[in-house]
Amino acid sequence: MSGLLPEPYAAATPPLAAAGRELPELPAVRILGLPRLTAGFDEAERLDRRTHLAVHGSPPALTEAQLTELAEAVALRGRGGAGFPFARKLQAVGSAARRQGAAPAVVVNGCEGEPACRKDAILLGRAPHLVLDGALLAASALGARTLVIGVTRAAAETSVREALAERGLADRRGRPLRARVVRLPERMVSGESSALLRAADGGPALPPGRRARASEAGLGGAPTLLSNAETYAQLALAARLGAPRYATTGTPAEPGTLLLTVSGAVPEPCVVETPSGVALPYVLGVCGARPALQGVLVGGYHGGWLDGATASGATLSREALAACGADLGAGAVLPLPSDTCPLGETVRVAHWLAAESAGQCGPCRLGLPALAGALADAAAGGGQGALEAVRAAAGAVRGRGACGHPDGAARFVLSALTAFTDDLAAHVLGGGCGRGTAGVLPLPSPPGAAPRGAGPERLAVDWTLCEGHGLCAGLLPELVRLGPDGYPSLADAGVPPHLRGRAQRAVRRCPALALRLDRSPGPRPDHKG
Repeated sequence: MSGLLPEPYAAATPPLAAAGRELPELPAVRILGLPRLTAGFDEAERLDRRTHLAVHGSPPALTEAQLTELAEAVALRGRGGAGFPFARKLQAVGSAARRQGAAPAVVVNGCEGEPACRKDAILLGRAPHLVLDGALLAASALGARTLVIGVTRAAAETSVREALAERGLADRRGRPLRARVVRLPERMVSGESSALLRAADGGPALPPGRRARASEAGLGGAPTLLSNAETYAQLALAARLGAPRYATTGTPAEPGTLLLTVSGAVPEPCVVETPSGVALPYVLGVCGARPALQGVLVGGYHGGWLDGATASGATLSREALAACGADLGAGAVLPLPSDTCPLGETVRVAHWLAAESAGQCGPCRLGLPALAGALADAAAGGGQGALEAVRAAAGAVRGRGACGHPDGAARFVLSALTAFTDDLAAHVLGGGCGRGTAGVLPLPSPPGAAPRGAGPERLAVDWTLCEGHGLCAGLLPELVRLGPDGYPSLADAGVPPHLRGRAQRAVRRCPALALRLDRSPGPRPDHKG
């Protein structure tokens, strides 16, 4: 994936050094072209209210009609994954509020539960006022009385609370607009809009058992405008610049810039601001990706794999990626080096996705472990039958979950079958690809009192004691399933915090005392299938 860099973008900005202490949890930032969302990052590690106004100026006041027209003119779409047109959301919420005679609410989704995503953490941690500008523009235009910002990380929560205090918008009753921050657990399902709304209303941070339109009945039952943190920041920029100036960078169909989180086969994870339409190989080269790549995962763990040849000709726009069978999703881009097993990497993440289930519906709680297990069987030389089982398991979960998690996991797994056909054939036929699984794709380590350098807790079986009772599979289907011989087959994944209680119960209830929780040294490098 090497080659000449496109001339208009030859002067890439190097990583910005934060002034003073480093903010926790935030990766380096790289900028291609002139900064927009990241403007001012060379002046301060976090733009307080005064610095923000000095860099960006004050946003104009816009009516609902003007804001809708602006969002349409710049083709603004949600940057959290679904890519829904923002103007249509505005119209739907405004119409519902007038029809119901109710004051709407505005919600900012800054919940990045996926370990491969950090772009919203950068915005909320370093440019929180830009996000708030966009949210307050929408709130003023719609006549909203409530603003909620959902986050999953401590640094983002602290930064947003400070920003609200700087504006005099701390959570107090009696104000025309009540603004508050809601902290959710750092889990994949926390990024689901319905999970955020449920948590903001005082419930668990899990998707409900039914799907409903937030624009009709969202926060507290009121019509709710809910969008991603970057979406609101882009709205604030468009309001300041106006549509013509906003469109001076990017492609005609998708003007403006993108925020991407690049990790995987790079020296260190980084967040990149780039004009839309830039070549994917160039962005990866700027981030230090190795030149020999066998594939690139675009859109994160609910996205899809591109094989090396396809990725080498891809450009970063929704239209161009759609032609390649991919989508920007939440903006995560993960190149895969040639010295790790792509199926082994996919199996690791598939097991993690299964464990991230909300546990509320069968397609998720039972279907995703079955999908991950079927892929593991195929990678271990299970033959054509195992490969068909992968496709059947994916088909069984798609479109049947209470949220989008099953669909995203199925998309991720099925894309690996298409992108890595040669490796798949080598594994399915039993010989394997001859490479170990290096654990290049980032997965979180569950918190706990682990010795330094130790890996996450994992389930383990003492096979000299195991009698194949199968009780563990019934108690913990996300991590344990029964193999063809009736004995447990364990997921190659750590035990996440939300499953630790059930894992301990499974250990205690094992009739043969064969199951235990162990600390492993990290990713298992010997997965050769």
